[in-house]
Amino acid sequence: MKTRLSFFSLRPLLFGALLLVSASGALSGCVSVAAYQKAYLNDEDMQLANKRVEVYETNFESYREGAGGANGGKTGGGCGCN
Repeated sequence: MKTRLSFFSLRPLLFGALLLVSASGALSGCVSVAAYQKAYLNDEDMQLANKRVEVYETNFESYREGAGGANGGKTGGGCGCN
């Protein structure tokens, strides 16, 4: 009598294979960065925020909130009386 293989009998084998593939993929992403490659991390392009956008947003927020002072903009209230 022949035995049929079902999905449920192969489940532990498939789970082990999936775990092995996932672990090897995760561990292959761990690499060492050479010293000459670290120089690029301080470039302006690698910064999280664009300085021009940040200055614009700070300026916009100061006028919107009616605040003035520390950011080098105009002083005065939000009413327009400088």
